[in-house]
Amino acid sequence: MTSPRTQNVLARLADLTPRSIVAELDRYIVGQADAKKSVAIALRNRWRRQRTPDAIRDEISPNNIILVGPTGVGKTEIARRLAKLAGAPFIKIEASKFTEVGYVGRDVESMVRDLVESAMNMVRSERESEVEDLAHDKVDDRLLDLLLPIPADKKSASNPEPASPGDAPIFLVSSSGSVSPEMDVEQERYRRTRDKLRQLLLDGQLEAREVEIEVTQSSPMMFDMMVPQGAPEGMENFSDMLQEMLPKRKKKRTVKVSEARRILLEQELDKLIDNEDVTADALERVETMGIIFLDEIDKIAGERGHGGGPDVSREGVQRDLLPIVEGSNVQTKYGMVKTDHVLFVAAGAFHVAKPSDLIPELQGRFPIRVELKPLTEADFVRIMTEPENALTRQYSALVEAEGAKLEFTEDGIAEVARIAAQVNDRMENIGARRLHTVMTTLLEEVLYDLPDKSIGTIRVDRAMVTERLSEIVEDEDLRRYIL
Repeated sequence: MTSPRTQNVLARLADLTPRSIVAELDRYIVGQADAKKSVAIALRNRWRRQRTPDAIRDEISPNNIILVGPTGVGKTEIARRLAKLAGAPFIKIEASKFTEVGYVGRDVESMVRDLVESAMNMVRSERESEVEDLAHDKVDDRLLDLLLPIPADKKSASNPEPASPGDAPIFLVSSSGSVSPEMDVEQERYRRTRDKLRQLLLDGQLEAREVEIEVTQSSPMMFDMMVPQGAPEGMENFSDMLQEMLPKRKKKRTVKVSEARRILLEQELDKLIDNEDVTADALERVETMGIIFLDEIDKIAGERGHGGGPDVSREGVQRDLLPIVEGSNVQTKYGMVKTDHVLFVAAGAFHVAKPSDLIPELQGRFPIRVELKPLTEADFVRIMTEPENALTRQYSALVEAEGAKLEFTEDGIAEVARIAAQVNDRMENIGARRLHTVMTTLLEEVLYDLPDKSIGTIRVDRAMVTERLSEIVEDEDLRRYIL
C-alpha cells in the first residue's frame, strides 16, 4: 500500500490525460507526435495501475520504450520533460558508461542508486518547502541570541536556585508611582532591545555584522583516498559508512550574518526533517514512479557472435541490464529497491547498429519502439519560434541584460533555418543542435561588442545572416570547423 504522500503525488496525475500530456510536450518540443503519444500513454498507465485491484496491481509491468532517431531530434528532451511533468524521480545516463562485471567501469546497478539519490533530493526538497517558514523563524531567533546574548543573570533567573531565608526581592518605583520588581524591569528592557534588533534583522540592516557560530567540520578525505578509481560500487558505500561512524568534530567560526543565516538554516532544516521518513518515501517513489532514461543504447549493440576485440564487454552489459529492466532487487545505501515497476526509456541513433542487434532477451524488455523523424528546414523554423524556451527568446534575453534589444525578422529566421539544414545535409546531421552552432557564429561579434558599444536595437534579417555566414557556408574547411 502506497503512503499518503505518494498517493497525493499520484493523484496529481489524474488530470494528466494522454492528450494533455502531449499538449504540454508540444510547448517545448516540435514534432515527433508518435514518440509523444507513446510516452504519454506510458505515463498515464502509471496512474491507471494504481487504480487497479491489489490482486492484479503487482502483475502490471510498465511498457518500456526505445526511441530510435538521429541525434538532436528531441529524444532526451521528451523524457526529461515527461519526468518533470509527472514529478517523478528521473535520471539520464549513457549506456556506454557501463561495463560487464569484471571490467573496470560502472556496473549497471549504479543507475538504480543514482535514481534513489535523485528521489532523495526530490523528497527532501518537498519536506524543506513544508517547514521552510518555521525554519526561518528559528534561524532568526538563533541569530538574535548571537547578536544580543542573554545576560548570565537572566539565564540563572530562568532556572532560579532556592533563595536563602535572608534574601529579599528588590522593588523599583517608577515616576508614575507604580512599583515593580527589578528583575521584571530588566527583562522588559531586554525584550524591547531584542524586538528592535529583530526588526533591523528582518529589514536586512544587520547582514554585514559578524557573529560566532558553531559548525560541524567536514569529514577528512582519508577514506575517499582509500577507494581506488574504478572500484566496485559497494566500496563507496563502505567509505560513507566509515565516515558516519567517526565522531563529528565541531569548531567555532566568525562569519557575517548573511553567511550564518545559510549555515543555521541547514542546521534547522536537518532538525525539522525526519530523515527516516524521507528515505522511506524516496524508496517508494522510485519503486512506484521512477523513470530511467538510458541514452546511447546503440553503443552497446553490436553484431552478435563476435565477442573479440575492444568491444568485448558490449554483450555482457546487455546481459547485466536484463535483470534490472525486467525487475530485481538492488542494494543501495538507503535500503533494498525493487525495479519491477521502474519505467525504462532507452534511446539511440542506431546509425551503425540496429535495434535487432540487441540480444533478443533485451529486445523483449523494450516492447515499444518509436522512430523519431529527422528534422527538416520547416521544423527548424518552428523550433526557433514556437517553443516557450525557443533559441531566439534565449538570445533576446541575453542581449536585454546589456540594455539592448534583439529582433528577429521572419526572413532572418528562415535564412538561419535554411543554413542549418544545408550544413546538416552536407556534414554530420546533428539535428536541432546545429541551430546552436549557427546562432553562436551569427551573433559572436554582437555579443562581444555589446558591453563596449551603446547599441540600441539589433535587427537580425536575411541580409545580416547572409553577410555573416555566407563565406563560412561556402568554404568547406571553415564550415567543417566552425559550423
